[in-house]
Amino acid sequence: MPMDALCLSAVRRETEQAVLGGRIDKIHQPSRDEILLHIRSKTGACRLLLTANPARPRMQLTQLPRENPAEPPMFCMLLRKYLTGGKILELRQPPMERLAELVIEASNEMGDKVIRRLILEAMGRRTNLLLLDGEGRIVDCLRRVDVDLSQENARPLLPGMFYKYPPMQAGKLDPETMTPEERAALLTSSPMDAPADKFLMNHFLGLSPLIAREAAFEAFGEVDAPVGRDPEKLLEKVDAILEKLRAGDVQPTMLVREGKPVDFSFRPILQYGPGTENRAFDTFGDLLDAFYQARETADSVRQKGQDFIKSLTHARDRLTRKMAMQEKELERTKNREQDRMYGDLITANLYRMEKGMKVLRAENYYDPDCAEIEIPLDPLKTPQQNAARYYKAYTKAKTAEEMLTIQLEKGAAEGAYLDSVLDSISRAEGDRDLEEIRQELVETGYLRRKGKAKDRMKRSHSKPMEFRSSAGFRISVGRNNLQNDMLTTKQAGKWDYWFHTQKIHGSHVILWTEGEKPDERSLHEAACLATWFSQGREGKKVPVDYTPVKFVKKPAGARPGMVVYTTYQTAYVDPDEELVKKLKT
Repeated sequence: MPMDALCLSAVRRETEQAVLGGRIDKIHQPSRDEILLHIRSKTGACRLLLTANPARPRMQLTQLPRENPAEPPMFCMLLRKYLTGGKILELRQPPMERLAELVIEASNEMGDKVIRRLILEAMGRRTNLLLLDGEGRIVDCLRRVDVDLSQENARPLLPGMFYKYPPMQAGKLDPETMTPEERAALLTSSPMDAPADKFLMNHFLGLSPLIAREAAFEAFGEVDAPVGRDPEKLLEKVDAILEKLRAGDVQPTMLVREGKPVDFSFRPILQYGPGTENRAFDTFGDLLDAFYQARETADSVRQKGQDFIKSLTHARDRLTRKMAMQEKELERTKNREQDRMYGDLITANLYRMEKGMKVLRAENYYDPDCAEIEIPLDPLKTPQQNAARYYKAYTKAKTAEEMLTIQLEKGAAEGAYLDSVLDSISRAEGDRDLEEIRQELVETGYLRRKGKAKDRMKRSHSKPMEFRSSAGFRISVGRNNLQNDMLTTKQAGKWDYWFHTQKIHGSHVILWTEGEKPDERSLHEAACLATWFSQGREGKKVPVDYTPVKFVKKPAGARPGMVVYTTYQTAYVDPDEELVKKLKT
């Protein structure tokens, strides 16, 4: 899945056509591992993304919008200082290396032109992004590496040190520059019973497991055939792959299995058979945007929402324990009728009792057979005091039942609210959505307010998601509980339609009718949006309640996003991602 040297070379060729000669206009750092360069060139404006995430390192042109933090990180500020306004002279890649190098002509503090280099080392867990000065010294890097210089092949990466390229893998050959003598020596000295793909991986630079298997498949019709079957044919297939790559004969391709992207390459991949679709793209930028968009958004939100999730999970666990104790107490109040009966029987038998008695034996006139019953007494109390003690226990249990019932109802509503916030976090699309959820949690008391006054003044201003039905009606979808409240109770008119999944958490959806009667297709599309932006996204035939907004009310004191409604209809619809994309404005 990570970008290999061959795929990087194809991406580099596409990228340099757009960025060479261009000037760096803006620099942003949307996340810890990403740098986004806004470039103006003769061919137009473009955005170059350099990602130093060890799980998905890459360089690409991107069209996707990315939210930037309120305050740029230090590395971003450093790049702005040294590279803003710089001209991109060259985009280089050492042979068969997962390394891309931007050569940039910029100005120093005196206004003189100087050369600087921005290097992306896209090498798995050692992935890094470095800024070098004109003499090859490291100005700074995204990840500083401090190692013991006594170690063999030690390569520290620290500001002020001279930069060295990563050492080549020992014992491996460059298939593009291999001489006939090296080729012959390789075939005579290597064991011929090894699998063909392993043979290629062990002896050649730059070949990923995917491309090695594909070469073996093209040569022998299977990926695990021994290299001894026809080693010359295997090497010819490798030569053919490299020749097409050098000639620019590439096709950005995503491998899709069961509707989900699993890998990508610079050419169609046939080894998996008909079970895997080869989906072609016009550019590598479009391919990589489509491949990484969903998982990167999910990962970013999951990381940044961890503090919310932790606080909410602890609150929900505390609530669960509290409600369990309340339910036990409620169960004990069900025996209160016995306390009242004991009080009545003691009162009826006062004439037979004396202070100091431990047990009263009397006929139980509540029993149809009037059987004798034994009532425990406190010998230190008078008969009247014992009767009062049982009446008091009865009254206390009766009051406790009423209060515990109310508390359990409030606890259930609180638990539903916490679940709704967790659902909002799972559907958040970026920093702005998370900031609104933070604001909501601060207002409801689950998170503390930020200490700095300037931070307290900051407010998120994201808007609900907007869609347009096939008939042209506007449809709004709340991203969180605060937006749900705003849409339903403040903005929507009484004749607009309100949609929500039945008995499961999800967004409030408003179909804006503007005084017209909506058609059945628009109602169905709004219901589909309600299912997609809810916990029922993975279900089938999800029930969605809908009604004019005039029948939706917010109870006094209710948590954000909580409403009650009457006079509604229910539609059963399947979540449809393609329809959601089609309606998006």
